[in-house]
This record gives sequence, C-alpha cells and structure tokens, in this order.
Amino acid sequence: MHAGAFLLSAQFPGQRHAEALERTVSAAVAAERAGLDSVWLAEHHFVPYGVCPDAATLAALLLGRTRRITVGTAVSVLSTAHPVALGEQAALLHLTSGGRFTLGVGRGGPWVDLAVFGTGVAAYETGFAERLDLLLRWLRGSRVGADGPAFAFPEVPVVPRATEPPVPASGGPVHGGPVHSPRHRPEPHTRPAFPRQRSDSTRPPAAPGAARITPAAGGPPVVVACTSRSSLRLAAERGLPMLLGMHSGDEDKQEMVAAYRAMARAAGRTPEQIARAERGHVAAGVAQVADSTAEARTTLLAAMPEWFRYGLGAHRTVDGRERRMRDPRDYTELLCDLHAVGTPKLCADRMLATAERTGVRRFALLVEGSGDRAATLGNVTRLGSDVLPLLR
Repeated sequence: MHAGAFLLSAQFPGQRHAEALERTVSAAVAAERAGLDSVWLAEHHFVPYGVCPDAATLAALLLGRTRRITVGTAVSVLSTAHPVALGEQAALLHLTSGGRFTLGVGRGGPWVDLAVFGTGVAAYETGFAERLDLLLRWLRGSRVGADGPAFAFPEVPVVPRATEPPVPASGGPVHGGPVHSPRHRPEPHTRPAFPRQRSDSTRPPAAPGAARITPAAGGPPVVVACTSRSSLRLAAERGLPMLLGMHSGDEDKQEMVAAYRAMARAAGRTPEQIARAERGHVAAGVAQVADSTAEARTTLLAAMPEWFRYGLGAHRTVDGRERRMRDPRDYTELLCDLHAVGTPKLCADRMLATAERTGVRRFALLVEGSGDRAATLGNVTRLGSDVLPLLR
C-alpha cells in the first residue's frame, strides 16, 4: 500500500491566493515528515477551486524542499500545454531530483483556458491522443520530429534527455535518503511511488490504431487521468497507468480496471506488461482523520460544500456550452461515504477494502478538506502516525 497527499492549492472562501499556496507547500513538507510515499499536485486556471496554474513548476519547488518523497502532477493539462515544453520540464525535474518526479497528464475540460492559451476546443475534443504520443516520444527518445495535424516540425535533438540515468543527490542514493520522523519510521528500503517502467523488445505489434510506443525505457513515470472510455483506451494501448478520480466508488474502479486490462490485451500487451502497468494505477480520494467518524465528517461538511460552490462555480466554458454542477453538499457527503473519512481504523479499512476489490494499491488523498492550514498539517501527521501503521 502506498499513500500520498493530493494537494489542490484550494482557495477556500475568505482566503488569499498566497495562503492557499503556502498551505500546499507546508503540507507537502509535512507529508514527507509523516512518512507518506508521494505528493500529488493539481493545476487550474482562473478559478479559486485551485490556485496553482502550473503543477510542474510547483513540483520543482517541492522537490527542492524534500529529500525522499515522490512528487507528481495530478494532472498537467495537455490540452493547454505544448507537449514538447512539458516534456522538457518533466525531463529536467526527473534528472535533477534523482528520479523522484512523476508526470500525470490529462485532457482537462472544455474551459475558457482553451481560448486564453490559443489551443482551441479541438485540442480538448480530438487532440489528446496526438499530444500524448508526442509527449511520450519526447520523453523516450533522443531525436523527435512531428508531422501531425496540430504539431509539425523537423527532427530536433532531445535536450535534456529523460532516458539518461538521474544523477544521485549529493551524499545520498538516487531516490534520496529516508526522512525519519519521531512518530514514524519508514521501512528500511523505501521504494519510489511507481515501479520503474522498462522497455521490452519482445512486445508484439500494437493493435491497429494503437500508438506503437514502448513503455518507459527510462525517464519519469507517466500516468494518465482516466474519466472516460476514450482516455482509458489511450492509457491501456500505451501501457500507461491510470489515475482514477475522487468521484469513483470501488465498483466503478473495478469496472475501469477490468476494461483497462481487456483493452491492453487487445492492443497486444503481454500479461507481464499489463501487470506492471496495473501496479502503477492510482486512486484519488479524500482523507480526514479524527477521533470519531462524526467529527471527521463534520469537519469536511463545514468547509467543502462552500469551497465546491465557490470554486467549481467559477468555471467558464470555452464556447458557452451548458454545464451542470453537482450539489456541493451532496457531493461532499458522497466523498465522505466513499473514502478515508473517520477514525484511523475506518480510514485504513476503507483503503484496504478498495485495494482488495480493485487491485489499486496507490492512493492520492485530498488532505486539505478542512480549508485550515493547522488542521491540514494535523491531518497529514495523523495519516502518517495513525493510519499508515494499520495499512502495513
């Protein structure tokens, strides 16, 4: 079991942008101290739902503030980012952090961001596959050119090359020395948040229509946010792990994992390759640890509905299309029902049940649902000291 903190840099009503960002930085440092495996960073534009506009940039800061923990993006939005520019960032973070960076990518939404950054609605509706494939070729290759509908350029050298082995941090191993807190001591051999993906020269040809891309021969692990059949298929055909959303219950996750396996098999992936990719699946969720389940739920219900109403309600579509928002309180209740919200034992039991039912053993847990800095840090500490031991 691998537990990580999911940080949206949420701006709760009445807070300044700087407060939300400082809470994220403090929570990430606290997550390493508490013995968590990973930190996941979201990015959003123009809305208080999350005030970090570039998850990779914030990841760079946090990789410099930590020594052991893996830092990932959840996600970097490919619909508004140039795949080569994002690939360069990812390579830079991978090589300079000793291999502690994970790149999560997603399609994003039909938001006004598409107009502001000039990519247009086509980047969201039809362009994700081309963007993902170009990004993967950049991360796995030494020279890359493009001849597609959205990107066309002559072959250029990849600099810096993500496939080179990361240089170990001075005085420590490639993945950094473990940080021991007085309340939690990690196991002797701390593993990175994702297994290293390897190339396989014996891989059979991909099925018609599938990208012919070898799983990571080096470079940062890549995970794809999957909220639809189309994104699930793209991940399965390319042998990339899925990031599953907070709104999904165990039954939904089971169905997606089964569909992923079938699609990967149809694309010509071997059982070993499928198993390796599945070990990297990540389930996003919520964690709020308290002495009683009622206390944990009350904490979230006091803060999250207004944040959802205030933050999600600020989204604007690029073309005026109709959008519907869940009832904020009902959605908060659902998250409390689905995830690790309650006593330490209940939190551990829910995570273990998800792992048993779905096979997903890596978690990105939203820990800032209280909206309060001190409460967030206390939540992270209890997740490490009170819940992690029960998972082992």
